[in-house]
Amino acid sequence: MTNFKTKILSLALAACMLCVMSVSASAAEINQSGGSGTTPVNLTTTNDGIGGDGGEFTPTKLNVVVPTSLPMAMSDDGTVVTASDCKIVNKSYGAVRVKSVTISAADEWNLTAFGDKSTLAGEKVDSNKLGFALSIGGGKQVKTNSDNATQQLITDPIDGCYMTGIGDTANNFVMIDYDAIVTPLSGAVNNATVANVVFVIEWDMVA
Repeated sequence: MTNFKTKILSLALAACMLCVMSVSASAAEINQSGGSGTTPVNLTTTNDGIGGDGGEFTPTKLNVVVPTSLPMAMSDDGTVVTASDCKIVNKSYGAVRVKSVTISAADEWNLTAFGDKSTLAGEKVDSNKLGFALSIGGGKQVKTNSDNATQQLITDPIDGCYMTGIGDTANNFVMIDYDAIVTPLSGAVNNATVANVVFVIEWDMVA
């Protein structure tokens, strides 16, 4: 008897799931020759195909991957070398863009204007100053221009900030090219965090 009740319950649950996941259609009746009927095309946004009564209505999922770090290496003569394979990848179905980019100095570090490393020749050793510049997708280079601890490098999307959806594998990513100058250090450092860059990503929407 218990097994019979269990089977009945399982069938009932399966029927409920089919009702939730199914997309039903209604009919319009035409009762004369040459008659017409207007049929609207209706769209429901759902979570993994499950929506409707009791389901969840959701927009298209945004899924973008930004670099976990922007590594740099400074040689003993002050030359800074950066990675050449950093990129932002759009794994979403829809097009996206970089809305803004902000850089903030890490604890015990300071931002300064980016330029040739010779501009830091007069700074005291261990001043812990960083000048930073980047360009996205081959677009305009933006850079730190003051000693402010936090600086906005990009305030609105510019050329290079736009990515298509994941179906277009040639254009669904943008490379990040960056450069830096750093004041001299009296001691060696290994993988020290000197600043944090925040990338804000948004849908590339119709204006």
